Amino acid sequence: MTRIFLFILIVLGAALGLAWLADRPGSVTVEWLGYQIETSAFVAVLFVALFATAMVLALAVLRYLWTRPSAIAASMHQRKQKQGFDALSRGLLAIGVGDRNQAQRYAGIAQRKLPREPLTALLRAQTAQLKGDDAAARRAFEGMLDTEETELLGVRGLFLEAKRAGDEDAARHLAQQAVDRNPTLAWGVNALFDLQARAGDWDDALNTLAIARQNGHVDSPASNRRRAVLLTAEARETEAFDPSKALTLANEALRLAPSLVPAADIAGRLFASKGEARAASRQIVRTWKLSPHPDLAVAYAFAKPGLSPKDRLKRVEYLAGLTPDDVEGAVAVAQAAVDAKEWQRARAALEPYIEDAPSARICTLMARIEGGGGDKGREREWLARALRAPRDRAWIADGYISDRWLPVSPVTGTVDAFEWKAPADAIGRPDETLHIEEWTAPPRDASAMLRQSAAADVEAEQGAGTSSPSGDAEPEPATADDQVIEGTAEEVSVTEVPPSKMDADAPRAAHDGMGPGESRHDGAGKEKAPESQAGPTDSNAGVPAAESTASESSKADGSRGPAGTSIPAVMVPQRPPDDPGVAPSDADESEVSLERFRTAHIR
Repeated sequence: MTRIFLFILIVLGAALGLAWLADRPGSVTVEWLGYQIETSAFVAVLFVALFATAMVLALAVLRYLWTRPSAIAASMHQRKQKQGFDALSRGLLAIGVGDRNQAQRYAGIAQRKLPREPLTALLRAQTAQLKGDDAAARRAFEGMLDTEETELLGVRGLFLEAKRAGDEDAARHLAQQAVDRNPTLAWGVNALFDLQARAGDWDDALNTLAIARQNGHVDSPASNRRRAVLLTAEARETEAFDPSKALTLANEALRLAPSLVPAADIAGRLFASKGEARAASRQIVRTWKLSPHPDLAVAYAFAKPGLSPKDRLKRVEYLAGLTPDDVEGAVAVAQAAVDAKEWQRARAALEPYIEDAPSARICTLMARIEGGGGDKGREREWLARALRAPRDRAWIADGYISDRWLPVSPVTGTVDAFEWKAPADAIGRPDETLHIEEWTAPPRDASAMLRQSAAADVEAEQGAGTSSPSGDAEPEPATADDQVIEGTAEEVSVTEVPPSKMDADAPRAAHDGMGPGESRHDGAGKEKAPESQAGPTDSNAGVPAAESTASESSKADGSRGPAGTSIPAVMVPQRPPDDPGVAPSDADESEVSLERFRTAHIR
């Protein structure tokens, strides 16, 4: 709208000017080179305007012709640059999706179109990494070192290649170069710190940690914790040959991280060795309240030299009283009570923890307590439970379980990775410990149970016989699911089958140890026939009840003797059938035997 208004104003002004000239006639005379030109003022003004316009157009044409070569070159360069950046974009996308062929193709295009572009070198290096060509990747990263703007990119690429190849020295040198070049880069400072800590260079690691904190790569609490861990590691190394320096380092570590158990353990032992029992106890108690640990309990118990086991028990009881809800206190008291041979106090300390899946350490202590009390059976029971009990707390880092604290994880190299906790496979595991119950009742008589079972079968048969009016209907045989054998495998295997259930001419031997065709001998060597048991008779068939019961049992398992009598339905192997370590003497793989094993219930 503004442009239209301005255009109207210009046209109106030009028209007014021309009208003003037309109303005021005059003449303009020009004499030049012997020529005289005379015209009106209006025509002279128009001529000047047209001449100026023509000159402007001529200059524009000349300028266009003069700038055409450079414009054409710039256009070609722009087109080439556009193609190169398009190849870079597509190549990076191909690397992102893992397409090696497309990445290599676009990397070649980008190299031809944009040879001096930093992203071209990056695309070439990443393409070589995607193809697995480590030598080409290193050459590409080394080429970046010649340019200032890509130097750090090349250093990082070479660092990653050295880490992938396992060259710790080269990786550390490159990380140091990156820190010297630009300490504000977090990856260089953190990588150098991890490599120095893994190599055990605690002084250099402390200096690098200071650089990280100065540049804001780590916050203050994490920095204090890492510094305490490094000081503790250095104190542990210098404890043997320079106890004074180790004590100073341990105290500094406890000032930064009071809950650090290894530092308190070192400080307590060194204070105790110098005869400063009160200072040792004070340091241990301070850390125990934050992180109870067995090493602290041992150091506190022996902080005062020359104490008897009972005096050490009193000290440990005081220490455990500071954290009454933690299991480490109860275990420490039980351990001290066992050393003092105070079996009842040890049992009372562990009593709240033995009901719900006690750990292996508690089971082992209970075995020592029972063994000290003279109960060898209970001792074996607790030792058996310890084999399958949940695992105790340990120092764990990245799935690695160590019997002692380490400052650096051996898996990932992370500082302060170890934690005192239960292994992951022990968390939430059900209680599968072996529990042995004592049998206080009199020994169970398997033969009496067998006779009771036979009598129950006779009563069932009589009830079925009286209910059927005609003698054609046969009573339903007892299934194998109804057979319940009580007693242990040893008790049942030695049980004799009643003589009324056996046939002297039966060819197959029963599984209880004596065949039906065998005869018994008295002390004089004469054969003695088995006495027959009197029993109620069947109202329909007129046969003895025991024999009728045997017939029904033979219908259940489908086997009969040659004389028409049945083999007893109770089949008990001479060993437990679920014992995988003992091969059967004579394998019976018939369908009847397998069905008996599947359906028999032994409780």
